[in-house]
Amino acid sequence: MTDTLALLNTWPGLADLPGDGPVTELSPLAGGAQNILSLVRRADGTELVLRLPGRHLEDRAADAFRRESGALAALADTDVPHPRQYAFSLDQDSPLGGPFSILEKIDGFTPQGRFPGRYAEDADWRRHAAFALVDGAAKLASVDPYAVGADQLGRPDGWVERQPARYLKMLHSYRHSAAYRETESPHVDAVAEWLTGHTPKQGRTGIVHGDLQFANVMLSHDAPRLAAIVDWEMASLGDPLLDLAWILTAWREEGDPPGAEPYLTPWDGMPLRAELLAYYAESTGRDTSAFRWFEVLACFRLAALLEGSWYAAVEGQRDRATGEAMHSYAEWLWAKARLEMARD
Repeated sequence: MTDTLALLNTWPGLADLPGDGPVTELSPLAGGAQNILSLVRRADGTELVLRLPGRHLEDRAADAFRRESGALAALADTDVPHPRQYAFSLDQDSPLGGPFSILEKIDGFTPQGRFPGRYAEDADWRRHAAFALVDGAAKLASVDPYAVGADQLGRPDGWVERQPARYLKMLHSYRHSAAYRETESPHVDAVAEWLTGHTPKQGRTGIVHGDLQFANVMLSHDAPRLAAIVDWEMASLGDPLLDLAWILTAWREEGDPPGAEPYLTPWDGMPLRAELLAYYAESTGRDTSAFRWFEVLACFRLAALLEGSWYAAVEGQRDRATGEAMHSYAEWLWAKARLEMARD
């Protein structure tokens, strides 16, 4: 950390960043799914965020860093709430000794467990926060990726058709473990078959955040407002309806399968999924008649990712208790997917 601080203070680009004077403090920040975040404080008190890729540049950490940097650069002049990216380099020989970016420090918080302050006390604040989250998804969905130079985020052609096969392949790969096979959901292939048999036509191509939920946004302290969408490591080009479906996998309402508590508490006062879908459709002008397919896809995709943690646990590669929690949630997602499929 000391070496990085010294490199920042000898970097000519420091003069172009907000604030004045040298960097006087560099301290770790929590957050960031795959990247390393640090608070940068300059002599005049200005605070920024330094983002570095994960330590193992040869693996997916480097790709995640490039993806997030590209997404933030593309969103610079849009109305999508996000941290402004003041500078970035993907060069291994950069002035800081590797890829880095300097971001705006957002004044806000990421809700976890229990809502704080007024959000906990006022159901209207929670309701407005829910609509603010979906409004962020709607604003992102309305961005033309080609107009903002986001072409590098992925290959949109055939995106809808590729999704079930991609995550089914992931799920099938876990079957190499006999211990995993004993616990595998019997619904894996049935859900994949339903998705393949009900594939909608390719909709609007846009920037997909890929992991949009309360855990990856920051809310304002003084109003039920979305301060920023963060953690863009999974951003890609595809159908943005997935982002709304992803948000709603974390929703809880009457008629859902039993066995999963809300991610946040208190939960009373939250709008229904149908209200949020109607709001999104009105905000974007989007035809949402195929939304149920995206709901099932979101459950399938998230279950595949969670089962990866369970697979690692049964193979002794990660904490067993964490893996069991992930597996339990995946079981709920299979039940939710089956419930949506049964609405035919």
